[in-house]
Amino acid sequence: MTHPVHTPVVAADGALIRFALADLLAGRTTTMRVELSDAGVAEPWLTRFVGEEASLVALDQGQADLPARPELGRLALLLWLRRWWPAGPSLGVPSLDPALLDLETAVATAEVEDLAEGLLDGFEASPAELFDAAVADDALVAAARPVAEDVRGLCARLAAWFDEQDDVVRAEAAAEVSARLETPLPSQNAYVLAAGLDPVAPGEGVLASGRASVDWARVPPGILDAGEDTVSWRIVAAAAATRLEVVVTGAFADAAITAFASHEGEPFAEVPLELGAGRFTGTADLDESATRLAAGVHSGQIALVVGVADEGVAGTTAEDRAEVVALVRARRPEARTLAERAAAASADEEF
Repeated sequence: MTHPVHTPVVAADGALIRFALADLLAGRTTTMRVELSDAGVAEPWLTRFVGEEASLVALDQGQADLPARPELGRLALLLWLRRWWPAGPSLGVPSLDPALLDLETAVATAEVEDLAEGLLDGFEASPAELFDAAVADDALVAAARPVAEDVRGLCARLAAWFDEQDDVVRAEAAAEVSARLETPLPSQNAYVLAAGLDPVAPGEGVLASGRASVDWARVPPGILDAGEDTVSWRIVAAAAATRLEVVVTGAFADAAITAFASHEGEPFAEVPLELGAGRFTGTADLDESATRLAAGVHSGQIALVVGVADEGVAGTTAEDRAEVVALVRARRPEARTLAERAAAASADEEF
């Protein structure tokens, strides 16, 4: 099965609607695959959405490849960007501002709701929830400076949409944000790529060390540099205790993250990581069993995972990540979302 990192998806009521990542990143939407999980629930909106003839084919077969609707493709891409965008200074890919992504996704979600009523019943977030997240703590105003005119336009569209829904409070809030963007606050998206492990102290010795890459599927989005080999670790023997030290470079935001060390699939240590200046770091003392293990095996036999270590997680491979990064780097300027344009403008200003 294709990993979700390669397949933008919209979770509709009673169905999944999938798109090819390469198509969406290239700015085209040709086909979409509708996979039904509950035909009875999906039938009303599917018939309104694609017509009776096409819906009958999908309902009979349980799935169908149909001509793509650009509104759904846009929403699928924005949802993918919020989860999988591979930001990292080592990749030359800037991070995307969450508030701008939330605003764009709110508008895209409203467009799909207007297109086919009932399609997004039970969806992960409503336009109202996405808008609330975007404007919380003035995040949207702070992020809007490079694309203020576009943000004002999206806020005006949302204000009108909320007004149609009789959501007067949010309609007024969207209009207020638009007015405030005449003098926006400076962006706060800068990040630092910090160095790796510090030198060991005199009298201490390194029993094992290595580097690892962060599996995008095991960490929250928008937290860490998406490049390869950003994790440094070592096991240090000292008089007081033997300890495992971990550094993950390229931190964009804080999160609760833990590193897990294992040998032949068996975990033997875990290290809670804390945010520092552009990196996450952590240290944990090893018990006697783990110390003997570290002293008796080659460094290459020790695996270190940052984030969720559950075997049930569908992890990404280095090949998965490289393919996605290549597609992102090839993205044409005219296909970029608002958040991407803001990131590019900010990067140009910095240099």
